[in-house]
Amino acid sequence: MVKLMEKLTHDIVIVGAGIAGLRAAIAAAETSSNLDIAVVSKVYPVRSHSVCAQGGTAAVLREGDSYDLHAWDTVKGSDFLADQDVVEFFVRKAPEEIIVLEHWGCPWSRTDDGKINQRPFGGHSFPRACFAADMTGFHEMHTLYGKAGEYGNIKFYDEWFVTSIIVENNIVAGLTAIELRTGRMQVFRAKAVIMATGGYARIYEFTTFSHTATGDGMAMAYRAGVPLKDMEFIQFHPTGMVPSGILITGGARGEGGYLINAKGERFMKHYAPEKMELAPRDIVSRAETTEIMEGRGIDGPYGAYIALDLRHLGEEKINERLPLIRDVAIKLSGVDPVKEPIPIRPAAHYSMGGIHANIKTETPVAGFYAAGECACHNVHGANRLGTNSTSDCLVFGAVAGEEAAKYALSNGFREIPQEKLAAEERRVFDEILGSEGDERVPIIRNEMRRIMSQRVWIFRKGDELQNALKEIRTLKERFKNIRVEDKGEAFNTGLVAALQLDFTLDLAEVTIASALARTESRGAHTRLDYPKRDDENWLKHTLAYYTKEGPRLEYIPVTITKWPPTARKY
Repeated sequence: MVKLMEKLTHDIVIVGAGIAGLRAAIAAAETSSNLDIAVVSKVYPVRSHSVCAQGGTAAVLREGDSYDLHAWDTVKGSDFLADQDVVEFFVRKAPEEIIVLEHWGCPWSRTDDGKINQRPFGGHSFPRACFAADMTGFHEMHTLYGKAGEYGNIKFYDEWFVTSIIVENNIVAGLTAIELRTGRMQVFRAKAVIMATGGYARIYEFTTFSHTATGDGMAMAYRAGVPLKDMEFIQFHPTGMVPSGILITGGARGEGGYLINAKGERFMKHYAPEKMELAPRDIVSRAETTEIMEGRGIDGPYGAYIALDLRHLGEEKINERLPLIRDVAIKLSGVDPVKEPIPIRPAAHYSMGGIHANIKTETPVAGFYAAGECACHNVHGANRLGTNSTSDCLVFGAVAGEEAAKYALSNGFREIPQEKLAAEERRVFDEILGSEGDERVPIIRNEMRRIMSQRVWIFRKGDELQNALKEIRTLKERFKNIRVEDKGEAFNTGLVAALQLDFTLDLAEVTIASALARTESRGAHTRLDYPKRDDENWLKHTLAYYTKEGPRLEYIPVTITKWPPTARKY
C-alpha cells in the first residue's frame, strides 16, 4: 500500500508547538531571516499541553535571591542527580527569558508597586515563581505564538502527525509525517531537526496530562538510535484533582494552602517539618500515599484521597491568585474551594528523563536537537522542582533554536533513501492500519496504564517491576495483532491512537527496565526493596538504547561542580 510521498523542504523543522517549540522557532528566526523554519504539530499550537502549566516560572529577580541559591535548590531537589554545570547555566539564563516575555507582552501578575510578582513554591528557598494568576502556561503560550506570527520565515504545519525521524550516517536528514486532513504521508527534508514534543505521562491511568501528550518524540528518537536518559524518574504531582486527575497547581500551596488527612491534621509536619506543604513534590507525594496506605485518607466514591484546604485564604485571594483552580474545582469536582476542601491525590505529572541531550541541546546525532520535557539535559535529575519546567522550556528552547540555526547555516541537506520512506509507509499503512487482527487499541492501552499504575507507581519493588516488564512485552506482542476499525484517510483518529500506543509501549518498557536496574531510592524513584540512596553505585545517569530485544542500558557520570551529595532534608 506504498504511496507516492511529496517532499517538503525547510532548513529547520521543529516538531512540537508548545513553549519549547515556539521559543526555538523564534530564536532560530531571530538568528537569521534567511532561514526557512517549519513548526510541525499534531494539534493547533495553542492546544499544546504547555497551556496547562499553571503555577509559575522560576527565575532569580529579587534582592535576597541569587543564582547560587536557585542552583542549590535545584541540585538538592534533584537528589544530587542533576549536572551542576547545566544547572548553573540554566539559572543564569532564566531571568532573561522572563524579561523577554515581558517585552513581548506576557501579562505577568504584579506587585502593588508594578513589579513582576513572585510566589513561593515547593523546594524553593525563596519566592521566585513568576506567575500570571494560575494560568501561566496559557499566557506564555499565547505570548509566544503571537510573537512567532511576526516572522515571515516561520511556517506552521498544524494537525500533522510526525511518525519517524530519518537519520543517515548519524546525521539527521528529515522526518516523515501524516497530514491528518488528507491522511497522506509526506517527507520533510531538513538540515536540522528540533524535537520539542513534551512528556509521556499518559502511560498512567491517573495523570495531569492532556490526552495528546504521548511522548511521540522520545520514542521516535529512541528508534532512530538516540538514547533515552534517566527514564526511571517520573514525577508524581501531589495534587491531582479527584476524579479527573486535572492539575491543581502547586501555587495553591504556594499561596498558603494546607494538606489535611481524615483527622483534619496537617500531616506534612511528620514528613517535612520545616517546609511542610512546600517540600519538593517527591516528598509530598510519598507522604500523601503513606497517609492513604496507612488508613488516614478520606473515604470517597473514587477511593481514598487527601484534602487540599484553601478556605482560610478567603474568597478575594482565591479569586485573584487561583481563579482557574476555583473554576475547575466547581465544574469538575463539584467543590467550591472557598467553602470546602478539594479532593486530591498524587498523579503522574512529568518525566525527568528524556532524549539524551547536552547543555547545547545537541543529541548524539548531528543536526538533531531536543528541548522541553521530551529532552533530558540533566537539569532536574531525580526530581524536578515546581516552576523549573517552564523555565527549562524557555531557556533550552531558545538554545535549541540558536544552535540549530547555526548548524543549518553551515551545513547542507542530506539525501533521504527511498527505502527508508517505503519502510515507514509499510509500517504505518500496512502493519498498523492494514492489520486485520482481533486486538483493539483501547483495550491494550488501558491494560498498559493499569500495569504502570499498579506496579510502577510511587512505591516500587523489584518483583513487581519484573512482572510489569513481562506484561508490557506481552502487550507489545499483542499490538502486532490489532485492528484499526476506521480505514478512512481524513482525520483518522483511530490510526493516530494506534501510532501513539505503539510509541507509549516502547516508553513504558524503557521506564520499567531503567527502574528495575536502579537498585536504590533517589528522588521520585522509590524502591521499597532498596530504600536508601546509594551514591557509591548509583550517582550516575541511565542511558537506554533501542534494540529489537528491548532497551540496552549504559551509564554516564553526574557532573558535580560545587555541591557534593549530602543528606536531603526539608
